[in-house]
Amino acid sequence: MAFISDKEYKPMRFKDIAMILNVPKSERVFLDMELSDLVSQGKIELDEKGCYRLSKKGSYSGIFMSTQKGFGFVRAEEFGDDIFVSADDTNGALDGDKVEVKLITTIVRGKHGPSGKHEEGVVIKILERDSHAIVGTFTKMAGDNSKSEARIAKISALTGIVPYGIVVPDNQKYNFSILIDKKKSVSSADGAKVVVQITDYGNPNEYGNAARDDKRNSINNYISQDMPKGIITREIGHKDDPGVDVLSVVFANGIPVEVPEEVTKQLQTIPEEVAEEDKQGRLDLRDEVMFTIDGDDTKDFDDAVSLKYENGVYTLGVHIADVTNYVTEGSALDKDALKRGTSVYLADRVVPMLPHQLSNGICSLNEGTDRLTLSCIMQVDDEGNIIGHKMAETLVNINKRMTYNKVAELLEVYGTEKMKDAGPLDYEEYAPVLLKMQELSHKLRKKRMARGSIDFDFQESKLIVDERGKVIDIKPYIHNEATRLIEDFMLAANETVAEDYFWQQIPFLYRVHEKPDEEKMDTLTEFIRGFGYALKMPKGEIHPKEIQKLLKKVKGTDEENVISTQVLRSMRQARYSPECLGHFGLAAKYYAHFTSPIRRYPDFQIHRIIKESLEGKLTDERIKHYESILTSVGDSTSKTERRADETEREVEKIKKAEYMEQFVGHTFEGVISGLTSWGIFVQLPNTVEGMIRTALLMDYYEMDESTYTLVGRDSGNIFRLGQKLRILVTNAEKATGTVSFMLADPSLESGKMW
Repeated sequence: MAFISDKEYKPMRFKDIAMILNVPKSERVFLDMELSDLVSQGKIELDEKGCYRLSKKGSYSGIFMSTQKGFGFVRAEEFGDDIFVSADDTNGALDGDKVEVKLITTIVRGKHGPSGKHEEGVVIKILERDSHAIVGTFTKMAGDNSKSEARIAKISALTGIVPYGIVVPDNQKYNFSILIDKKKSVSSADGAKVVVQITDYGNPNEYGNAARDDKRNSINNYISQDMPKGIITREIGHKDDPGVDVLSVVFANGIPVEVPEEVTKQLQTIPEEVAEEDKQGRLDLRDEVMFTIDGDDTKDFDDAVSLKYENGVYTLGVHIADVTNYVTEGSALDKDALKRGTSVYLADRVVPMLPHQLSNGICSLNEGTDRLTLSCIMQVDDEGNIIGHKMAETLVNINKRMTYNKVAELLEVYGTEKMKDAGPLDYEEYAPVLLKMQELSHKLRKKRMARGSIDFDFQESKLIVDERGKVIDIKPYIHNEATRLIEDFMLAANETVAEDYFWQQIPFLYRVHEKPDEEKMDTLTEFIRGFGYALKMPKGEIHPKEIQKLLKKVKGTDEENVISTQVLRSMRQARYSPECLGHFGLAAKYYAHFTSPIRRYPDFQIHRIIKESLEGKLTDERIKHYESILTSVGDSTSKTERRADETEREVEKIKKAEYMEQFVGHTFEGVISGLTSWGIFVQLPNTVEGMIRTALLMDYYEMDESTYTLVGRDSGNIFRLGQKLRILVTNAEKATGTVSFMLADPSLESGKMW
């Protein structure tokens, strides 16, 4: 069963299974009996070609992912694809619950791009409720007159609790309100954002239907015994207070905020400066020229670079903060860092993985101070091949803290005609080494691209906020020569470290990105065919270079954004694993995260292994220890990474919507970035995306999947990707993070524009 359940398994005949499993002919009768037994149990089945596959008629367990409209999908690993569940078949399951789902049929549904097949199922059992708390807005129940008191008494008799008020969840996937029990709740003000723990799930489906059917009540004040009940465990602040909007998202996603008392106590034992005894026995690189290159507002510096060039060989040093020197395994700091998994970067704050005393203090590679590092020192030839390297525990002293923008300016101007008008340049004394770094960066990148590394070029944005956390501007984030230089060097170090420890056969934690699913690649191929593109997949296999070629072809075209998005959605998610499975996106056989231990736990974890290896402390007992924990660490940090990504995206959405509130009624020029049967997505130059609902257009529009256009049924009007439109901002809803547009001039729908 384990063989057929493996995600790499493809349906095959009895004979092929026997050959792969090396079953002798004399014992194949037992294999036949085993397979027949699994078929009779409904766990596997024979397809129309006589090949064995997982049964598509049985039940599977997985995580239920809800939508705002009530329907959802169950992600069941053993099944290999998401299972659609209609709103009527959720059986009270909420977003994030672990459920058992039974398959009932196959459906075809259009997604945000190409249509795809989905098995449909019904939730037959809730196996485990998601433990995350729910964040929402509290409406206090009045009780200052006889009428109100009588209503409270009536509700109490109906529900069995002393009602305090109602909380409407912020998350639109929870389409119900929660009745709050006053006895066990934290005292909260009317209009406060609060954290709620559900104590009785009731029957959300029945409650929601009854509330909607009762014309006298809205879902927010309709009370019934089917209503979910809970207690307030924390008041975040009033919904209109500065910063409460971001904190609400943080708490809703379960991001740890408080520093445990044990961590605070441990911090008191950590020095502010490097102790002399800690400097002993390290490779002393304080006389080497090295610097950090980061953003203008960066406060924690965990990587520095150095470079020498002699006899046709570059010696590139990537020096990373030695955090593990201060955070011992199993300590309070270590446990808290693993729980957090990663730093979370939000519009108005950073929720750090490590306390600021470490991340901005003793572990930060600040200019002019002695610091402990773990270094990967590589020798690179003139073709960009890494021909040698060594790992070392080092002692450094940073010559200069540099910024991306100023380094990029120097690289662009130095030694050219532009210097005459540029005036004095920052870091001019380091220009020769910076220019040599740029030269090496180009060679490393060329080598990486030649093997097929995929480079997505999505437009990113930077939110500029005031002291109250309010967005005052949105600017596109520009990748320049300096950001690419540091990226090239960090990638080289990550690959070098991963390959080194793979061949040493030492337990390690890798960053893996597996090959895309064949079916998803088939769907992508079908989608891009409508734009005149194709992918070569000999024997069903896709090579990253094919994806790279496709992205190069679409670059600068109207359809670039939507095709790049579909390519990304067709990929598997990168994750952490003790198995070295390669990195498809980078076209790399070996890859690990080594360069950011201040903000990522996996880097922190492998630093500990590397140091023990260098110090000769990696005994058989320690090897067994790492073998026993690395799968769990990989799973945990993969989950916390996804949690951080979701939190960052959600905060960006609500902050962009908040920013656009001031522009309701204003017109802007934008570009069509996406099309569906229900709406036209338009992106503005500041990266804000909003939607024009097709229901508000004069004609009835149908989606033409073959050309990916919206076509007016009566007018023949056509909307295409990349098309410029002048829009009017009609609404910006911070609570949902959505922005709504309409055509600035409805007469443009006449077709004359196109």
